[in-house]
Order: sequence, then C-alpha cells, then structure tokens
Amino acid sequence: MPERIPDGFDQAFEGLYGIAYRVAFRILGDRGDAEDVAQEALARAAVRWSRLKDRPEGWVTRVASNLAIDRYRRRKRPTPPLNGPVGIVDPHLGERGDLVVALRRLPRRQREAVVLRYLADLSEVQVALEMGCSVGAVKSHGARGLTSLRRHLTESRGKDGDDVRAS
Repeated sequence: MPERIPDGFDQAFEGLYGIAYRVAFRILGDRGDAEDVAQEALARAAVRWSRLKDRPEGWVTRVASNLAIDRYRRRKRPTPPLNGPVGIVDPHLGERGDLVVALRRLPRRQREAVVLRYLADLSEVQVALEMGCSVGAVKSHGARGLTSLRRHLTESRGKDGDDVRAS
C-alpha cells in the first residue's frame, strides 16, 4: 500500500525542494550531493508536515544546511588520479570547506540568520517569522554573523598564503 502524501505537501514540494537544493548546493558545490540533501530534508518535512505546513521554509532551510554541513565534513577530499586524465575539480572546494568551518563556529542564531537570509534567499521579514524575532534582530544577527564569517575567511586565506585584500 503506497504511503499517503500529507495534505498540502505536494503543492509545497517544488518550492521547498528548490530552497533545500539551493542551500545544499551553495554549501557542497555538487549537484548530486545537493539533490540527496534536498530529498532527505523533504522526506523529513513530510513526516512532520502537520506541524510545519503553515511556515515550512525556515525549517527545511535549517535541516538542509545542517545535512549539507554534516555531509561536507564526512566527505573525503578528492585527489586527482596519478595516471590518466585529471578529473574536474571544484575550484572553490577550499572556500566551501572554509565556509563550512566558519558556519559551524557561529552562534546558533547568527548561523540561522545567515543561512536563512543569504543561502536560502529569504527576505528579512520571512527570516524574522522563521526565527520568531523582530526584523531588527535579524539584521543584527545577520550583520554579526557576516562579520564573523568575513574574519574567519580572511584568517584562513592568510594562513594558506593566499593574497588577502579587502573587497
């Protein structure tokens, strides 16, 4: 007997999948991994749909970002083969790793604000609703989070000997 799709979930699926995929891809940089993360996030949302159906975007975003960060940590760094053709390597792989580390270091509220606002592209009003706070608090958490991310990313580039310039 096929499992029943929760009421309203099928109508919300496409938009939620898009959000989950976008967040996962921005963290992982791999389409297949981002698809897997998005599917897992939506499967978890379906199970909890009765509680999420009024405002599921923030919950799906948080789950997708957490799953993507976990997947990135477990992923082995690809190494080019010694003999034969060199595979395509993500030129931003090191930056993604630095981003994952920096996101994990942020306090929870700052990480939520940054992920919801800048990785999921939700508006400040939507983020405030999802976080249960004011738009001003979203701006504050987001600004502090971005400042910490910039500092960490600048420090990590400096350690690698890369050219660090203010942009």
